[in-house]
This record gives sequence, structure tokens and C-alpha cells, in this order.
Amino acid sequence: MGSTVLRGATIDDVDLILGWIRDLASFENLADEVEATRERIAQTLFGPKPAAEVLLALDGDLPVGFAVHYPTFSTFLAKPGLHLEDLYVRPEHRGRGHGQAMLHHLAALAVQRGCGRLEWTVLYWNETALRFYRRLGADLLPDWRLCRLSGSSLDRLARPAGMAVR
Repeated sequence: MGSTVLRGATIDDVDLILGWIRDLASFENLADEVEATRERIAQTLFGPKPAAEVLLALDGDLPVGFAVHYPTFSTFLAKPGLHLEDLYVRPEHRGRGHGQAMLHHLAALAVQRGCGRLEWTVLYWNETALRFYRRLGADLLPDWRLCRLSGSSLDRLARPAGMAVR
């Protein structure tokens, strides 16, 4: 896997993380959907109650990628899980083992934390990523679809008419 060095991100890495989020969104043709700001990342990742953790991959001293992950829970297993939200390696550093090193680390972290699963989603058209994940032994679950509520849809469901909340 080459010379990959892994370390947890710190608040000093906020600008780097934000840049990679924007790069990833552009690659996924979703740049218009990025609402992340420096301040929001600092608060949600490094504030008093972090929502996720960020793992950085470095080639020597040069940051080349990141993995954002957070805990989940499986009722069927009655165990915690780990969800990989984003895995990104700068294009010029791909194919050198950095992504694989981050996934090995996350798998070890999941085992260490007693997790029953390490899960993530991948865009159906990202054949390079699909091949990469298959090579690592990942199962692609064709019967499952990701559901999402956001923006006004989330707001509407959060305030159903006539429902009392106690």
C-alpha cells in the first residue's frame, strides 16, 4: 500500500476538508447541493458533540484524501455499525493504495468497536469505485434503495398537521 500515513483530522484541517467536499461534489455532479461552510464543519465535526469523525490519508506529509464516518446501529444484529459517508482521494493520487489503506483502517476500527457492519453507498454509475469495492470483498445490495428527506420535505414531515407532540 505504499507510503500512506493515516491520522485523525483536527480543527486545523477544516479548510482542507471543505475543499475535498467540494471536489467530491463536483465529481458526483452535485456541486449545487453543497451547503457546507467552514463554520458549519468546525462546529459539527470538531464542536462539543461531533457528528462524525474524519480520517486523513497522507502521502508522506502531503494530505491526499479523507474518509468521513459515523456510528450506526443494526437492530437485526443488536450491534453498533460504522457508516462511511465519504471516501475521497485526490485524482492524481488514486491507484496508490490510499483509499484501500483508509478502508482497512475503518474495517479494523469497526472490529475494535464491536461493530457488526461497515456500510456505505456508491453511485450506480461510478464503475471505478464499484470495481474497487468488489475487489475488497464488499457486497453490493441490489434490493436496497437509499431514502432521503431533506429541506422542505424534511420540514413538512417534522410538522404534521393535527399531530400533538409531547
